[in-house]
Amino acid sequence: MSQEKTRFLSYICPRCRQSVIVEKDVFALAASPTRIQCPCGHSELDVEFLPQRVRLKVPCLYCGREHLVSCSSHAFLREKALAFSCAQSGLDCCYVGEEGPVYAATARLEQALDKLEDEGGERGVFLDEMVMEEVLSEIRDIAARDGISCSCGSHSWTFQVNYSSVDLICKECGAQMRIPAATADDIDDICCKTRLLIHGKENQ
Repeated sequence: MSQEKTRFLSYICPRCRQSVIVEKDVFALAASPTRIQCPCGHSELDVEFLPQRVRLKVPCLYCGREHLVSCSSHAFLREKALAFSCAQSGLDCCYVGEEGPVYAATARLEQALDKLEDEGGERGVFLDEMVMEEVLSEIRDIAARDGISCSCGSHSWTFQVNYSSVDLICKECGAQMRIPAATADDIDDICCKTRLLIHGKENQ
């Protein structure tokens, strides 16, 4: 028999600020609600499979509250990496997916949080003004080449600038794509791209 499929889940504990990354068997996750607790005992990530969807209750280091988020069961089980974010800050607060992408995304989030702490509690309009300016510049360059589209077939889109990210939004189907804009790695990442594809509902 083939090895049971697993998913990696991660978040950063608001109390002790350490990353919590665990590997869970998908059958165990689907069988009953799962609680993933930080070793410090002061925070936990809850996962529950519902009909056609998965619901997560995620502790957020940025705002100190818990976010109730959900996604399709298909996305939870198949995507290389899913990111769930704090609506107030735009910072990610939880990742689900394959081992490599989840560990890489968590490391980048740690860098963003280090930068946030270095500000000494005083927040500007963006987490890093220079990074945001560079990321927006790259997005404009890609857009000028008609390099932004949606898998639904549309090339009509708009965007929303957050504290540490930019959301691209398809005007046709409403699908969104989040572009991180918090660290130098985020600049390097988008500089490597000539096209940006929003993952919407593909035409049949």
